[in-house]
Amino acid sequence: MTNTKTHKVTLIPGDGIGPEVTDAVVRILEATGVKFDWERFAAGAKAFEKYKEYIPKELYESIERNKLALKGPVTTPVGGGFSSINVTLRKKFELYANFRPIKNLPGLETRYPNVDLIIIRENTEGEYVGLEHEVVPGVVESLKVITEKGSTRIAKFAFEYARKHGRKKIHAIHKANIMKMSDGLFLKCAREVGKGFPEITYGEHIIDNTCMQLVLNPYQYDVLLLENLYGDIVSDLCAAFVGGLGLVPGANLGAEAAIFEAVHGSAPDIAGKDIANPTALLQSAVLMLRHMDESAAADRIQTALEKVYEEKKSLTRDVGGTAGTKAFADAVIAAL
Repeated sequence: MTNTKTHKVTLIPGDGIGPEVTDAVVRILEATGVKFDWERFAAGAKAFEKYKEYIPKELYESIERNKLALKGPVTTPVGGGFSSINVTLRKKFELYANFRPIKNLPGLETRYPNVDLIIIRENTEGEYVGLEHEVVPGVVESLKVITEKGSTRIAKFAFEYARKHGRKKIHAIHKANIMKMSDGLFLKCAREVGKGFPEITYGEHIIDNTCMQLVLNPYQYDVLLLENLYGDIVSDLCAAFVGGLGLVPGANLGAEAAIFEAVHGSAPDIAGKDIANPTALLQSAVLMLRHMDESAAADRIQTALEKVYEEKKSLTRDVGGTAGTKAFADAVIAAL
């Protein structure tokens, strides 16, 4: 039975196709009977037009209150402009674990069937601390920061997840042959944590070799534990196994708060045309429901989504169908 509690959730529709896919997902979530109280906020360029801030104070306060947010894609300018909204929010709320499950949807043919990988990425450190400066004209220095606290925390998250969900293998991915101190510390912490989980096989692979091994045979991996930059790259690479970034979910998790988001871009070229695929944000919302202890609703949406993919009648054009965003959402609601 669905519980009668109303869940307060901060909603960031984003820009480009963000508002369309967000509306579709909100309709599907509400069709489960779970009660939501959405607090909607703009972020990025849209927010700047309205509040003269890229992340309005009210948005920070909403996440602080609710401890939970669902976020559509937000455009990040390349090479200039404002800082990434994603990175800023992760730092602000100490969302240290980026969690991305990579799993095929039924009926959708890809080069790699039956992939089932978990990517766990450290989300607050490494090159993404954003400490860059010009030493002298023409020479820029960028600092990579790895801490024992951050590395231990993400390793614990990975091993505890593996134990809870019956996963058998964790590989820590690194470049400690070159970055002996920083990546060396990351590995040292992972090994230490691993000692407390004797039932889980622990391995280490160098990042460049890992990329090759993944393309050769993704089935040799189970859970991948990565630093921030490596995790960002490898999670996109792995998304290709199951059909691309338009399909895979993402969660940013911390001790106090969690933000669930689609990891694809805002695709301004197709915005407003009712052709965007809401699957990535919908699967992120399924992760959010599990986080909220609404597992029954999560299972129902996942089953309905898989049914729509299996039937192939109401798929969006990026996955070979002809349906629009709204029609796809209608089909998932009907399958509920």
